[in-house]
Amino acid sequence: MDSSSAQFTRLWTGTLPKVAAFVGSMVHDVSDRDDVLQDTAVAAMSAFERYDPERPFAAWVIGVARNQIRLYLRRKSKDPHLFDDDALDNLVHAFSGMQPEENDRLSKLEFCIEQLEGRARQIFEYRYSHDLKPAAISQKMGISPNTVAKALQRLREQLRTCIDYSPSPSR
Repeated sequence: MDSSSAQFTRLWTGTLPKVAAFVGSMVHDVSDRDDVLQDTAVAAMSAFERYDPERPFAAWVIGVARNQIRLYLRRKSKDPHLFDDDALDNLVHAFSGMQPEENDRLSKLEFCIEQLEGRARQIFEYRYSHDLKPAAISQKMGISPNTVAKALQRLREQLRTCIDYSPSPSR
């Protein structure tokens, strides 16, 4: 591996949770999200010679991700849940300015979500991956909307506690 590839790999690995969170905020289908993230890595590596090391790598690579998301959105333009360019630019700005501790919290959140099992995991997926409201979740699962709302409240508290007490992810 040449020094440029090694440098890119180090920078990419440190920034991956932030980039994955950014892509995930825009691309909700898991398979598409993985494809866009992979396309971002390939595009960033191909363009790495044009990266200015005086600029923050995270901001630069999120710009690359923005372009990959735009390509994805053009391919999926019939989906009514897609963001326009202004919304995408606002998210780029927000994610580019994230501090390292916020990046750690995102990594911890991913870890904590992976720990969810059974009914809790199912309710979480329906709410946050499929964007269903408690009433729709209750119909799918055969439980009352109040039970779903209480479960979501407990899940959020469980995730908050997990994030607060999990060790920082290793780099």
